Amino acid sequence: MTDRYLEISLLKRQVVCRAKLLDDRAPRTCAAVWDALPLSGDVYHAKYARNEIYALFPPFAPHEPPLENPTVTPIPGDLCYFSFAGTELATGAYGYDEQVRPDTTLVDLALFYERNNLLLNGDVGWVPGIVWGQVVSGLEEMAEACNDLWRTGAAGETLRFRRV
Repeated sequence: MTDRYLEISLLKRQVVCRAKLLDDRAPRTCAAVWDALPLSGDVYHAKYARNEIYALFPPFAPHEPPLENPTVTPIPGDLCYFSFAGTELATGAYGYDEQVRPDTTLVDLALFYERNNLLLNGDVGWVPGIVWGQVVSGLEEMAEACNDLWRTGAAGETLRFRRV
């Protein structure tokens, strides 16, 4: 199989980075995401994991991928996949309780842009993610934009994933 790449963008800030899919390490997750592209949604900055931005999507795979290539300590440039029941996210602590219903399932596609991340949530404990991609170019510019997003806010910003 030839290498596959995607582009991750913050549309309002006009920042783009490029990532390689890790088909050899997370083949089912890569296939599910690739088949669903393009995907875009409101961006959020993590409260607990530290240096992470993400968007939430309705499930897009016929079956949720198994926990392949898992981590609880993502490194800069990691793209992670998480699946959450709405009951896990529909609380005021997360900031989107009005948009997330308890009877739903959501997919979280995340980009980690700096070091020292730990996927430990005070409500549920360890939250392993599937590492399905790695940024290969543009991470420095994306990290600057993510820090700006953290400091000035995410309202009105869109995170987009699309094939290259």
